[in-house]
Amino acid sequence: MSWWSWLVIGIGLLAAEMFLIDAQFYLLFLGVAAALVGLLGLVGVPLPDWGQWVVFSILSLASVLAFRRPLYQMIRNRSGHVEQRLTLGDRVTVPVRLEPGATCRVDYRGSTWSARNVDGSAIEAGTEAVIDQVEDLTLRIKAG
Repeated sequence: MSWWSWLVIGIGLLAAEMFLIDAQFYLLFLGVAAALVGLLGLVGVPLPDWGQWVVFSILSLASVLAFRRPLYQMIRNRSGHVEQRLTLGDRVTVPVRLEPGATCRVDYRGSTWSARNVDGSAIEAGTEAVIDQVEDLTLRIKAG
């Protein structure tokens, strides 16, 4: 088979994996192996047809066995959650007067959060409050 045929097959397998079907990265490694066989032909390594198929098979099998599981777990196990620990005791500025038990929106570390006054007294507008606890996406704050 000619070198460009292997490249076309490789690109086709890569495209199928990326855009058409979720084959759990099997087609990715088959496509890379086909492209490598095509590149071998392009640089002038003379292989008979059966040799090309043997090299393709060995590259495919070796890469799937060696790299598929770690790569698949690394890519698929991402939850999209960015772990950033909130520091209890940090201060936030309360934009409005906040009565005990009431909530408002505050800016903290570049994001807007809900904040609930868990103190026994009101927090005046424009003053700083201390983060006492974090409950889901709500900062529990006290007068600081």
